[in-house]
Amino acid sequence: MTDDSLQGSPTAPIDLDVLAGRGKEIRLIAVDMDGTLLDSDGKVPPALWPLLDRLADAGIAFAPASGRQHATLRREFGDHGDDLVFIAENGTFVTRGDEELSSDVMDRAFVDGLVRDIRGFTHDVGVVLCGKASAYIERTDDAFRSQAEKYYARLTDVADLTAVDDEILKVAVFDVEDGEKNTAPALERHRLTHQVVVSGHHWVDVMNQGVSKGKALRAIQDLLDVTPEQTAVFGDYLNDLDMMDAADFSFAMANAHPDVAAAARYRAPSNADHGVIRVLERLLD
Repeated sequence: MTDDSLQGSPTAPIDLDVLAGRGKEIRLIAVDMDGTLLDSDGKVPPALWPLLDRLADAGIAFAPASGRQHATLRREFGDHGDDLVFIAENGTFVTRGDEELSSDVMDRAFVDGLVRDIRGFTHDVGVVLCGKASAYIERTDDAFRSQAEKYYARLTDVADLTAVDDEILKVAVFDVEDGEKNTAPALERHRLTHQVVVSGHHWVDVMNQGVSKGKALRAIQDLLDVTPEQTAVFGDYLNDLDMMDAADFSFAMANAHPDVAAAARYRAPSNADHGVIRVLERLLD
């Protein structure tokens, strides 16, 4: 039986019957959150919880991989998070449970200069400083705060972002209209020294060079002695792109950005159709 909603590139069509039982080959699964695992209401599908138990019993590591804050990921997974590997803040902060495995802290002089630069933008944006201890905002209107609170469980109001005393992992910019259209080009000059990554329709992240979900995933593979042939990844947006190269079982969601769809080996149903759950259930059959 073939599920037409699960298909690969034109040269790699996929039949769900072919996937059945292939989970025996997999030792590591990395899954983006927004637009991928989370449903259309931004919630973890309840069907994931028994699947996590099955994965653990099978010796398969599960790694949420997100631009979200570590504290937010821990909140989402509750007690199930104790044994998970978290790729947080787009790979700048990697943990197993609450144990830090790696982090990549930005130069503070650069961060402060970037904040001042963004304050001069003529289009409507808000800035989040993403630190190890908390995330920080100086724009506190309800419209912006409601967006920031979706992704940052620890969120602190400050009068001046340049006065924050924390190790900064990432600077996230919320563009009210379109991050790829407005904010990414406005930050173009910073690409000479740092990464400027479009992580969602409204969000653009600035991080150190060389940091990514894909690099973090490769480090986890080395730590766990897992190969790309034993790895599955799921993603939908540009900050998921390099994860696709780290796994033989690479799935772009049906709602994925075209570049991600082109890079992935397979296509999964959309997050609204619980695509990750459906594929994992078939892999574990």
